[in-house]
This record gives sequence, structure tokens and C-alpha cells, in this order.
Amino acid sequence: MARMGEAARSIGKRVDRTFAFIDLSGFTAFMDTEGDGPSVDVIIDFRAVVRRIAGDKGVRVAKFLGDGAMLVGVEPEPLVETVVEIEACIDAAGSVLPLRAGIARGWVLLIEGEDHIGDAVNLASRLCDKAQPHEVLAPASMVSDLLVNTGHEGLGPHQINGFAEPIELVRLASPGATH
Repeated sequence: MARMGEAARSIGKRVDRTFAFIDLSGFTAFMDTEGDGPSVDVIIDFRAVVRRIAGDKGVRVAKFLGDGAMLVGVEPEPLVETVVEIEACIDAAGSVLPLRAGIARGWVLLIEGEDHIGDAVNLASRLCDKAQPHEVLAPASMVSDLLVNTGHEGLGPHQINGFAEPIELVRLASPGATH
């Protein structure tokens, strides 16, 4: 039993990362009404935008999740700007489906160099689920003077499923966004 514990410690380590979950709002209903062809077109366009913007900003697309994606960044500012830019780009392109997103940062367990486990991952996912169309949610603690290309609006404390204490949230957006 001691050997299993030693092996587990050798394949996992704690790292500070920023996570985002992004999702196309209403995709399931769209697929039900519009069918496979238009649905695949929407996914292809979405993934192309995500890959281009994430690549330009040095943010890793950890995985695509059907009509969504999980993004990982070492520094929070490039990841926040990536998500806000993806939302603005999808909106400006006239996508039939708006984006929603959740972002969080914290220390997590990195397993085998590719899988992240911890509160920051869970919070980002839950904030994406909570977000409305065109909305990017994050804890207020994510706001910094380094977010020069991102505006924010305080939303107050919110109870998030799985977290004991309410979390102060902000809505992030490109400066001048009208959503």
C-alpha cells in the first residue's frame, strides 16, 4: 500500500493555473431543430475561433467538450483576454448560438502532466453552467490591473454548488460590450 502512495506522489504535483469552460448556449435545442449538418457547421466554426484566438494568446485548449471547451493558462490575464475575445468574436460573426463562460484560478493537482483536479477547475465549470448567453463569469479575485483589455461589472456574492461560502462574482467583457 505504501508503494501506491509513493507512485501517486510521483505522477502528480500542485500547480497554479487558470481555467475556463466555454459553451455554446442552446446547442442541444439547435441540434434538435436544425439537424446534424448545421450543427456540425456551428461546431467547426466555434472550434476554429477557439483554436485561433487561444493559439494567438498562448492559451492551451485542454479539450473540446462537444459544443464547449476547457482552456488552461499559466497566467490569468492571457486566458481571461482569450475568453473575452472568443465571446466577442463569436458574437460579431453573427453566430446563431451565443457563448457563455466561467473562469477561475487556483492551485490544483496536475496528474500525469495533463489532467487537472481541484476547486479552480470545478468553480470554472460551475460558473460556466451559471452564466447566461453572452456572459463570462469569474470570481472578483480574478480582477487585476493587468486586465487592460477587459472590463468588469461586480455581481455581488453568489452561492455556488459545491462551495461552502458565497463567492463574490464579476461579469467580464470587452470594453464597450453591450450585453
